[in-house]
Formats: sequence, C-alpha cells, structure tokens
Amino acid sequence: MSFTNAPVTRTLVLGLVAASIAASLFDVKHYFYISVGTHIWQYHQPWRALIYQLCYTNSSEVLFAAMTLYNLRSIEQLWGSRKYASFIVVTSLLTAIIPPVLLALVIRPLSFGTVDYLPAGPTPIIFALLAQYHAMVPHAYKYKVALSTAAPTNNDSTGLTFSDKSTRYLMAFQLALLQLPGSLLGALVGWITGYAWRNELLPGSLTRWRVPGWVVGLRNQKTNEGFEGIRRRLEGESSSTGTTSGIQQPSEGEVNRRRTMGEQLLQEVRGAF
Repeated sequence: MSFTNAPVTRTLVLGLVAASIAASLFDVKHYFYISVGTHIWQYHQPWRALIYQLCYTNSSEVLFAAMTLYNLRSIEQLWGSRKYASFIVVTSLLTAIIPPVLLALVIRPLSFGTVDYLPAGPTPIIFALLAQYHAMVPHAYKYKVALSTAAPTNNDSTGLTFSDKSTRYLMAFQLALLQLPGSLLGALVGWITGYAWRNELLPGSLTRWRVPGWVVGLRNQKTNEGFEGIRRRLEGESSSTGTTSGIQQPSEGEVNRRRTMGEQLLQEVRGAF
C-alpha cells in the first residue's frame, strides 16, 4: 500500500482501524452510536455527537471505510496535507452536529419515533470526501457491462456503463446501505456538506481556515523558502547572462523541464569549488 504524499490519509486509516479494534476489545462499542430517545432525551448524553464518528462497530464497515479512504488519497495529493486536514476538521465538526439534530428534531417526529438510530462511524466525513473526489478527479476510461448473453449487433447495445471510478463509489455506497436509514442520513448530510464547502456556500471563515502547519509536519518552511530563493536566483543569473551575450533564453517552463532542483543545487555546489 502506498501513502506517498498522503500522511493525513494514512493517519485516518490507521486510526480508524485501531479505534474500531480497541472499541471491540474493551467492550465500549455501545458508547459510539446514538439512539435519540434513549441517549438524548432520556439520559441527556449530547456528548455522543462528538464521538460517534471515531470508529465503526462491525468489521464490514471498517473494511469498506478503510478501502474507501485509501482510494480517496488522491484528494490529499492534489490539495496538499494542510488543506486536506483542514477540510477533515471542518467537516467532522459540521457532521457531528447536523445529523443528530436533524434526526432528533425533524426525522424522528415525522416518523413517529420509528427512525431513532444513528450508527457509529465517519460515514458523513467519507461522503464529504467522496463529493470532492467526484468533482475533482476525472475518469480515465469507461466500460459497458452487457445485460444479456446475446452477441451485440451494434455499438449502442443495451448495458450498464461504468468508469474506473465506479468501484470507489460502490464501496462507499455499502457504508450508506449497511445500517439504514441512519447510515443513509449520515451519507446524504456528508455529501451535501462536502459540496457546500467546495462551492463556498458555508461561512467564508470555514472554507478559508487552515490548521497550523506543524499539525501536518510543515516544520521546514524556511528551508523550503530558501531552496525557492536559490532557484529564482539561478534563473535570474541565467537570464541576465543570456541577455548580455545576446543569446535568446528559453522560457521558464523549458528551464524547469531541463533542470530539476537537485541538478541546480548540485551545479551551484560544483561552482563553489
């Protein structure tokens, strides 16, 4: 398994699996789901809303969730760890509040108390990530699954068309269907929250907020700025030399393609000797 440039995703996957195993070993799984009538109205335990997304209570959900998070690691690789971690924090706070409130104040009264259960697990967070994946990552190819065994007579034969992204969606949909209707409620709220964040429908402070750099290991910011300064200086010296000699210089894109950062630094070190 490769978590290259995705340390936050690695932490989420390992943390989810470890927390789910620990909840089972220590027999505390009954603390991680919400029954509105019992836990909220009778025993006054609103703190359950803050912890119900920490783990799952059965192995099937753990498996599908870990595989889905791993397949969605490309979001962190595109965004960067800091923006990705910020999105996770904001989404987790919103989905900790919205589903329990909807269930307690809207859905449970309308269903006359029959819909009362919100299962444990970060299904809302996963579907918020899936909304980003749907909007950001294009499919590489499509394929069609025939609905009959007869040989097709033309290219427009009946069948179901899928893409290389379909397996990601199918694994996530398993999470939404395993504990209906509460799991479906969490999935819908997560998807809507993800798209609201992406389209800046949430308050601006939520979409622009970022976690501190040290949270995701960005401790060498000055060093990175120093390397960037060296690169700009080398390009400036090359440009000024070419202008003086009357030689037409290549564009910045061509320079970057011809020489990597390591080659530029190695050339500077050699020049010092």
